[in-house]
Amino acid sequence: MHRKDEQEKNYNAIKAYTREGRQTELSATEHLVSAAEAGILTLTITNPIWVTKTRLILQYNSDQTSKQYKGMLDALGKIYRQEGVRGLYRGYVPGLFGTSHGALQFMAYEELKRDYTKYKNMAPEQKLNPLEYITMAALSKIFAVVTTYPYQVVRARLQDQHNTYAGVVDVIRRTWRNEGAPGFYKGMVPNVIRVTPACCITFVVYENVSRLLLGRTK
Repeated sequence: MHRKDEQEKNYNAIKAYTREGRQTELSATEHLVSAAEAGILTLTITNPIWVTKTRLILQYNSDQTSKQYKGMLDALGKIYRQEGVRGLYRGYVPGLFGTSHGALQFMAYEELKRDYTKYKNMAPEQKLNPLEYITMAALSKIFAVVTTYPYQVVRARLQDQHNTYAGVVDVIRRTWRNEGAPGFYKGMVPNVIRVTPACCITFVVYENVSRLLLGRTK
């Protein structure tokens, strides 16, 4: 399962638990905290998989000194044997900061939806049309990407076995010195183009399936 899908599932579970027995909507802070908790849980479970993915992508066949992996299981085994558990959790600290991406996205989406229904004098539970959901999902995703993208650059560089960094601070210092501010946003535009449509589809499907399931339970 994609990490964002898993985070969304955890977020919805935590949000439902937080709202249990309440008649009022969650506040922006509560949405933010719920999404952050879901992000940390998802990160802890999936970080070794993402380290493996990064190592497999960054293999340079022309570089005979680089580690060569035959596949995911081979990579997991070699990383664990050669670097221990610490190797499987490289990039975990900036990843913790990265949970703010999902947290900001879900908070922005919920707040946009709530403010929009108020503006239209609609009931909070009233269904919107697909275009409205798509617009809110796209805006919340773009907001989250622009706000948190630098952590993805830092994290990927920490996980690259071809470069040695002393830690997060060292990555930030060297990136700033060698590339300036644009270095922290390399690849952001293609990333926005890639992830935004999937996010929109996910939220539209989620909203409609949720309505369908809630309707059946009543």
